[in-house]
Amino acid sequence: MPQAHSAKQEALDAIQRLPDTADTEEIMYRLYVLENIRRGQQDAADGKTETAEEVIKDIQSW
Repeated sequence: MPQAHSAKQEALDAIQRLPDTADTEEIMYRLYVLENIRRGQQDAADGKTETAEEVIKDIQSW
């Protein structure tokens, strides 16, 4: 359960760093970015990454 607290605290910290004039859309976007960073960090920790060469190969196939 400490991870949920950590995620909550990170969200609160991110919101507090926004200007007082931030609207709901900006707040939601900041939380969306924060969550995607968290997921990326977790994937990296779990070894779920691709090499730069694999990414370039995937992009070239588009």
